[in-house]
Amino acid sequence: MKKRQKVRKGIILSTFFLFPAIFYYLSPVLIVQSSSQGIINGSFVIFTLLFLSSLSVGRAYCGWVCPGAGCQESMVMARDKKVQGGDHIKWVIWCPWIALIIYHAVKAGGYKKIDFFYETIYGLSIGNVNALVTYFIVLIVLIVLPAFIIGKRSFCHHLCWMAPFMILGRKIRNIFQWASLRLVADREACIHCHTCSHNCPMSLPVEEMVSQSQMENAECILCGTCADGCSQSAILLRYK
Repeated sequence: MKKRQKVRKGIILSTFFLFPAIFYYLSPVLIVQSSSQGIINGSFVIFTLLFLSSLSVGRAYCGWVCPGAGCQESMVMARDKKVQGGDHIKWVIWCPWIALIIYHAVKAGGYKKIDFFYETIYGLSIGNVNALVTYFIVLIVLIVLPAFIIGKRSFCHHLCWMAPFMILGRKIRNIFQWASLRLVADREACIHCHTCSHNCPMSLPVEEMVSQSQMENAECILCGTCADGCSQSAILLRYK
């Protein structure tokens, strides 16, 4: 394993271990609740930052930081199954959820204050049994079981409420074509060993993308696994 991948996996495993403490800062429920009270909570701030970061680094958060990533990539040891389609499902979830947030914010007369630590206890998410039960339900039902039954990183493909923020940010970047983190490929150097497609944690047809010289994909998390696994350096992860 290349050093870059050791660092990446170390980070996502660390954030996964911290997930119980930061759970509320990624909550799709608390942002609705706080909006109904005219409060900008922690998850509102984090989701906004994810969108802004995607203008420069795409979905790198999903590959390098997300606590759910550490859990899902660990599941590959038990179930290494590719995901087939269904990427539209998260949009079916995201659109009405965003509409609900806007509805509650408007009904509350707009946002009146910022409380980043909303509903946390000394900044920590899990402060009672109910919160702990909720955490395990989310972890098992939304992240662990889909990864085991449907395929690796199924949560990222099908259920993640954060991914659309970054996909939209990346689409804006692609329109204006400013410098950003991206994959660059040399199709002439590719020897079609299939390693990149086999190892991709998002089950993307990377070899096909290289052959077509089209490395942009809405589901790419810019983890660099394909680049670090390519013996011919046909794929590079670059900021340009």
